[in-house]
Amino acid sequence: MRSFLYYLYERRLLLQVRGRQVPRHLGIILDGNRRYALAHGVPDFREAYALGAEKLDEVLEWCAEIGITAVSLWVFSTDNFRRPAGEISGILSAVESKLRRLAGHPRSRRLGLRVRAVGKLDLLPDSTIDAIRAAEEATASNRAMHLTIALAYGGRQEIIDAVQAMLREKSKQGEDMQTIIEGISEETIGQYLYSPDLPDPDLIIRTSGEIRLSGFLLWQSAYSEFYFCDAHWPAFRKVDFLRAVRAYQQRERRFGG
Repeated sequence: MRSFLYYLYERRLLLQVRGRQVPRHLGIILDGNRRYALAHGVPDFREAYALGAEKLDEVLEWCAEIGITAVSLWVFSTDNFRRPAGEISGILSAVESKLRRLAGHPRSRRLGLRVRAVGKLDLLPDSTIDAIRAAEEATASNRAMHLTIALAYGGRQEIIDAVQAMLREKSKQGEDMQTIIEGISEETIGQYLYSPDLPDPDLIIRTSGEIRLSGFLLWQSAYSEFYFCDAHWPAFRKVDFLRAVRAYQQRERRFGG
């Protein structure tokens, strides 16, 4: 009976969401894998990370069902390198496995999924880099949905990298410092961010009850709507997803006006 009521509620939410505008670009901070493991008596954190990686398949299907065409996931931050070596290897192993499956799975073709990774990728092990390149190359011709995976990522570092890249390019073009300074604008810096072709995220979801961004898409999230969900990432449900989208739709977006 409970599962039937849950099904009816899910269908009701889906009908409500489909009748209104959905986010073009959804950002998700995947949080709570370790806490999920502790809460469910999972002795090996790697199992929780693997479950979290599998959750992505469901979420991508949910996004496609309502017409979201860009999804950015924060999977591993630069700060995560401070964690124990075994935990880091568990996270990256789950990421590598998921990337390889995305590269060859029929679902990626059906969804028109194009995969890209952003961040300080040079800090990652060669096996992770190889998995990233394989997924990017295998899905390069897909256009229906853009999946951006933030690895070894920090929002402040992205802005630093963008400014440095801009200065290097302008200098190579022979511009003097005063001309470079006068030419700096939001649009100029935006061209050098990791994913300059994507629109800014309309909605950012963070799982596991933490109420902060922790540096995710700092530049791009100036006018994003935020939704904080108590569910740990491996336990994130379709109703949680639909509630987040519904909350976004119920807000009046003024963009500073």
